[in-house]
Amino acid sequence: MHFPTDINLLYDAMRVLLRLCAQLGEADGLKGWRQVKSCQKKLKKAMRLIQNLKHSTSKDEAKKLAKAEQIANAHQKFIDRSTAVLSRVEATVAALASEYGACELQLARPKEFIAHARRQIDQIERRVLKGEAIPHGEKVFSLFQPHTEWINKGKAGVPVELGLRVTVVESPEGFILHHQVMEKQTDDQIAVTIVKATQAWFPCFKACSFDKGFHSPANQAVLKATLDQVVLPKKGKWSAADEARETADDFVAARKAHSGVESGINALEVHGLDKCLDHGIDGFKRYVALAVVSRNWQKIGQILRDNERERLAREQEQLRRRKRQRVA
Repeated sequence: MHFPTDINLLYDAMRVLLRLCAQLGEADGLKGWRQVKSCQKKLKKAMRLIQNLKHSTSKDEAKKLAKAEQIANAHQKFIDRSTAVLSRVEATVAALASEYGACELQLARPKEFIAHARRQIDQIERRVLKGEAIPHGEKVFSLFQPHTEWINKGKAGVPVELGLRVTVVESPEGFILHHQVMEKQTDDQIAVTIVKATQAWFPCFKACSFDKGFHSPANQAVLKATLDQVVLPKKGKWSAADEARETADDFVAARKAHSGVESGINALEVHGLDKCLDHGIDGFKRYVALAVVSRNWQKIGQILRDNERERLAREQEQLRRRKRQRVA
């Protein structure tokens, strides 16, 4: 998945619509879509023209205005070309429904991408031609995986990612007890629910260490009533009570052990979960669940391997002792 902009999302929608119209036209004998490849090349050329234009850094206001006008004209040309093709697509879809008897299932995907294209045209017009700031909630980051979210990590090297957040609860032995795919949620919104869900499976689950992102005053209060030990660092400035709590020996010891969960997260990523190869939100959740099961099986295999190594080491040591006793 590439990092999206509104113009390449519009191009994605248009190329899919052109391909679908060509396929439907060929299947039903509908004419008018012979030059699909040529039409797609023209759209791509118009998009590339925009991508190659940069805003002027000159101190001369006239040059800045001229460059801004050139960029706006390039966007308008791309919008006009896309709108013209989109009108033909909508006419084709209407004809397939009325004259050729195409069912709603056949037309569902073209209609879906027509809606995508209309939304992107509207956002480009608002952003470039009218100077509006598009609210984050209105943005779509993938037409093919619409559940994709823009994740601000705030870390050096990888400040942002595209995907979905996943929270895992790991035992001290390294087994993943529970996980949750977070759709338009933040850590502090699921802290209580994931603890209660884990307790439903494991009633002996009475202590938990969290990252700072899970903190909120409400979470502190509810989790203290739910767990025997809550290790939930506070974000921001400490009060005297916060300092006393977070400098206590048991709190500090739990925080030092907390870093062990990073190895479990890294193991999930290394073994395939850094990139989901399935499609759709259901496919994503299934992929994550299978990765968690695989990780736990891998952990069981690691324990069995270590036990077997220890057994063989003991047998070899016993054999060496017997040989020494015979020599003596």
